[in-house]
Amino acid sequence: MKRNRSLVALLALIVIGVLALAGLAAASSKKESLNGAGSTFVAQLVAQWTAHYAAASINYSAVGSGAGISQITARTVDFGASDAPMSPDQFSACHGCAQIPWAFSATSIPYNVSGVGYGLKLTGPVLANIYLGHITKWNDKRIRAINPGVKLPDESIVPIFRSDGSGTSFNFTDYLSHASKEWKSRIGKSTQPAFPAGVGARGSSGVAAKLQSTPGGITYVDIGYSYKFHFKIAKIRNRAGNFILPRATSVAAVSAQVKKVPKNNAISVVDPTRKVKNGYPICTFTWVIVPLQTPKAAALKSFIDWAVTKGQSYGRPLLFLRLPKVVTRAARTTTAKLHA
Repeated sequence: MKRNRSLVALLALIVIGVLALAGLAAASSKKESLNGAGSTFVAQLVAQWTAHYAAASINYSAVGSGAGISQITARTVDFGASDAPMSPDQFSACHGCAQIPWAFSATSIPYNVSGVGYGLKLTGPVLANIYLGHITKWNDKRIRAINPGVKLPDESIVPIFRSDGSGTSFNFTDYLSHASKEWKSRIGKSTQPAFPAGVGARGSSGVAAKLQSTPGGITYVDIGYSYKFHFKIAKIRNRAGNFILPRATSVAAVSAQVKKVPKNNAISVVDPTRKVKNGYPICTFTWVIVPLQTPKAAALKSFIDWAVTKGQSYGRPLLFLRLPKVVTRAARTTTAKLHA
């Protein structure tokens, strides 16, 4: 009898041990969840990262760069994402946040013009005058002058812009501020500029849908969306005088010029010098924004470090090119500062 009781006790201990080990295994296999919000520009790339990153569950809402900065400032998400570097006021309001460059691509200029094929030539001053409301017809003499032999229709131009706070708007207006003195003095660069002409739509998908349904329309959107919707894309004249499409080679020509990174990681590469003969002039970095002190520091460090290294391989089909080595080093250095 005593022996039987001992055997039962031993079996009970074994069962308890097995259950405890199973519980530990289940706890260790449970992924930590990271919630992010912001840039629609980078959303397609983040979707690829979400599908391939195994160490945590990534939930991302593409609500626009402005909303992403607001949500990380309010700490309603674990990370924000923006295609515009934060302003000093935004840094101050975010109370100890860092911006980390994690992707590089370009803003394309697609159009919906009757009878006009791919690669219509445009310049920075012409684009500025379209969005200022000075050029209102596709057969305007200033557009005809740079497109000899192209039959341009007597069709009204409908400029389409982002109505929400957008890093893509910042990149586009940063370029227009370089190309046009009037634009710089009247409008300037902003995530939510006061466009004098045109119609607005929310998000990259919103302006893309608006362009599809608008004869005579023109907009600015990341190149991945233009490829996704098979838009006709403009060639933009760079400082060297060459009309360039946003392709892997022309975007890479710009990223190759980045030799140093500011302490706050705010890098601008629009309108590169004449030396970049084949460079596309409307390129941009995009940033992840995180608190330097956060309970999820370990999970965020692991994810961001993966995104700026191994995760870069998923960007090429979407025309997100690998970060320059100097930028990767800066990104990893900043990421290492995150702590609980």
